Amino acid sequence: MWRGSWVLTQEIWQDIKRFAGVYVLVVMVVCSAFSVIYFSHLNRQSTSHLERLLTERDELDIELRNLLLEQNSLSEHSEIEQVAKDALEMHRPKPKNEIIIKIQ
Repeated sequence: MWRGSWVLTQEIWQDIKRFAGVYVLVVMVVCSAFSVIYFSHLNRQSTSHLERLLTERDELDIELRNLLLEQNSLSEHSEIEQVAKDALEMHRPKPKNEIIIKIQ
């Protein structure tokens, strides 16, 4: 009984040595497959993050354009004068109350 088990162990060991190259190739193929899966996942995450950033950039660009339009409309002299009259109850000074300062 002991001798049969030893022979079987020797035959298994011989088979392992004989097909060692195949086993190494199988392990390499499996590692390669897992690395493809991992890097595909990273690529999808990066693409998704890029899309979110591009969307945010577009939203900020639209907001900037709206703010520039608002700034231009508020900077017009007539608009400023109208806001001063309505909201702040300001009025133009009379000519006798004006003081002209000359800088030399």
